[in-house]
Amino acid sequence: MREALKGQLSDDELRQFRAFDVIGDIAVVKLPEKLLSKKHLIGQALMQVHRHVRTVLNQTAPVRGEFRTRELEVIAGEPRTETVYHEGGCIFKVDLAKAYFSPRLATERLRVAKLVRLGEVVTNLFAGVGSYSIIIARHSKAARVYSIDKNPAAFEYMRENIRINKVGDRVVPILGDAREVVEKRFARKADRVLMPLPELAHDFFDVALEALKPSGGIVHLYDFGQEPDVFGPSFEFARSAAAQKGFKVDLLGARKIRSYATRCHHVVLDLALSSSRKI
Repeated sequence: MREALKGQLSDDELRQFRAFDVIGDIAVVKLPEKLLSKKHLIGQALMQVHRHVRTVLNQTAPVRGEFRTRELEVIAGEPRTETVYHEGGCIFKVDLAKAYFSPRLATERLRVAKLVRLGEVVTNLFAGVGSYSIIIARHSKAARVYSIDKNPAAFEYMRENIRINKVGDRVVPILGDAREVVEKRFARKADRVLMPLPELAHDFFDVALEALKPSGGIVHLYDFGQEPDVFGPSFEFARSAAAQKGFKVDLLGARKIRSYATRCHHVVLDLALSSSRKI
């Protein structure tokens, strides 16, 4: 990209152009204000370097709102936001303006899928277009994956992706708020619970506990960790919250997924919960 833009952007402008994501045949950039006057040049250069890219989008606002969507503008190529993305032997259709999706979580999705054991029941509290749920169904022998999301657009893409990947015998798409869905239909059923939205980690941890079988199970808690103690506060929160519900917690593993901001990381804690109640 720097070679393609050399002579069109100054050295200082080139230093400001950082990472971008390629999702299917769409590239997504997040340009600083100083580069906005060159956005079309940058878009064309990106399509020149990545020949399969048909659309370049600039993210003009952060991910936000109830459905975690982002504002996007076309700066090169075809005027659309829907694409088809391949990962881990699976196919995902997604409209990037209507549902959150990140290719940077591909390694994490496969890692979790390989931890799932034969016959497990998995509950995914924030499933989006179904990426974690479908990867789990494809790469494990889970008995059932309850795949919940409250975004109607994401839910419709999830249903289609389940059909495309032929995992409808095990992945159950559910439209609704995770708290209400678990309380009414799926309490005490899961061997493993996924919480892949760090923004909601603390607010919905009690829901994850409610979803687990009475004897306990595994919770994958995604959170934000601040240096120098990246994992400690998240684990202390989980330990305290679990104790109030009659569970004890063991930390099976913790890892940084990616840098989120200065000295702040998107992290995951793999937690083993067991009932501390006397039977």
